[in-house]
Amino acid sequence: TRSHSRPRLVMLALLSGGLVLVLATDTLLLGQSRIGQAQPAVGQPGKDVEWVPTPPELINQMLEMAKVSPQDVVMDLGSGDGRLVIAAARLGARAIGIEYDPRLVALSTRNATAAGVAPRTTFMNADLFDVDLSPATVITMFLLPDINLALRPKLLELPPGTRIVSNTWSMEDWTADETVVIEPCPSWCTALLWIVPAQVGGVWQLPQGTLVLEQHFQEISGALRSGHGMVQITEGRLRGNQISFRAG
Repeated sequence: TRSHSRPRLVMLALLSGGLVLVLATDTLLLGQSRIGQAQPAVGQPGKDVEWVPTPPELINQMLEMAKVSPQDVVMDLGSGDGRLVIAAARLGARAIGIEYDPRLVALSTRNATAAGVAPRTTFMNADLFDVDLSPATVITMFLLPDINLALRPKLLELPPGTRIVSNTWSMEDWTADETVVIEPCPSWCTALLWIVPAQVGGVWQLPQGTLVLEQHFQEISGALRSGHGMVQITEGRLRGNQISFRAG
């Protein structure tokens, strides 16, 4: 839909041998507030996924599950218009948005300034697969199952205890540590939390004997061998760098 306002200024310019007509109007095409400042449309295509905003209710739930505090560095993968980054910064965290579309990066920067959190936010125009994720203590994302799976090896290399929260989509056999479905919710109502586990598989020497552990992400199994024989462990679980199990 075009604007009905009349042009305020008409300029003719001769560039590279061609005549260029430049119109400056009070209102531009729908979806743009001014030249070069695009407003995102739900479902618009991106490099890896379409842009669909996370509803505010789920943003709050995701940040609550991750226990975001001023001590955290939150990195949002595919940050869109910056809404989750801004919400994290409002909690006092240092928040970083990774976005491939430079127009959305510019929009996010303006939104953060308008929200008064610009000093605690950074928006990077980058491919999320090329970014160093190691500064983050919390990773947030609303991608797709195949993108989550492609990122999984990189996420598992992060320091134990790093919190990862996804809108809706899982990471296949790396089951979530916590899942919350919020109600009422207009759409996209599921938040999933993972805590990067330490690598503990192998043989450990304890005062009680030799502990042999097998690990599948945050789930562990194995046996404790001592002078009294071998006892299978039960209820084995990892939460970051914290391990718990029963033996006898």
